[in-house]
Amino acid sequence: MAKNKVNKKRQAYADKQEKQGQKVVTWIFVALILLAIVYVAFTMSVWA
Repeated sequence: MAKNKVNKKRQAYADKQEKQGQKVVTWIFVALILLAIVYVAFTMSVWA
């Protein structure tokens, strides 16, 4: 019985970690896209 309870806790923790990992990946991609936009704007202003 105790083993089943531990497995449920592990699964819940793994699910929580997966959700947080997806958030982190999303924020990294958003940051990269924003940096790319800033870089393009900067290079356009330098070349203009």
